[in-house]
Amino acid sequence: MSTFSKIKAIRESLSSSELKLAKFALESSNAIRELSSQELANVVGVSQSSVVKFAQKLGYKGYPAFKLGIIDALNHSAVNTNLHGKITMTDSFKQMSDKLLSSKVAVLNETQKLNDEKALLAAVERLKSAKRILICGLGGSALVGKDFSYKLQKLGMLALEEPDTHAQLAFAATLADNDLVFAISESGSTKEIVNVVTQAKRNNCAVISLTRYGSNPVADMADVCLYSVADEASARLSSILARTAQEFVIDILFIAITQSSRQGRQLLEKTNTIVREFRRQS
Repeated sequence: MSTFSKIKAIRESLSSSELKLAKFALESSNAIRELSSQELANVVGVSQSSVVKFAQKLGYKGYPAFKLGIIDALNHSAVNTNLHGKITMTDSFKQMSDKLLSSKVAVLNETQKLNDEKALLAAVERLKSAKRILICGLGGSALVGKDFSYKLQKLGMLALEEPDTHAQLAFAATLADNDLVFAISESGSTKEIVNVVTQAKRNNCAVISLTRYGSNPVADMADVCLYSVADEASARLSSILARTAQEFVIDILFIAITQSSRQGRQLLEKTNTIVREFRRQS
């Protein structure tokens, strides 16, 4: 996972000192190659302990590992500090559509970088082996969850998405260790989703989370953590981009399950055939 992707993903949760370090890492990353932790602290204007804490917040044991992460990221990709240009009320239709397109492409790229193959394959195996699957989310995340439940049902999997939070919690109370909760929450701290996941864990039920990158209540309880990105440079785009990123992850999972399950492919073809025949008849 790219160090730059990590920094962008947790930017909103950073302190003022950490934001200075994040800005420097994204805009002057080449300079970090030659700087010690103390030198970096002096250049940015923060304490050396802030540098170490920043590295640890990104998942590194210390500054040397963080520095290697920066160097590796520089070797593999160019830094792009802005996911998209901010859409304004005065933009022409073409300007608006161009910015939206670049926003979606950038968010898809960042989301792909945040999710390693090992975690995605682990999620696929958990989903395939689950007896029952409860997919929970609120707002736009609920819409993504409903789409995911439809996809999994076409593969013959018992996947339920219930938008009512009381129904979600009630169903979670019936889950057992051979069931699974797929929790979708852009923030990872939505109270209702946290409650469902907490109840599932009490029943020894497996949990897959799909949240923003970093530590949050939902991801911290999950057995498998997946991540989505929604840059907040434009509030008008935030929910659109969050859904774009979440849908990308569930589509990866759906296709991977289809590829690895012969029975699933047969059922998918059967459902598609039945729908086609119904359309011809009508």
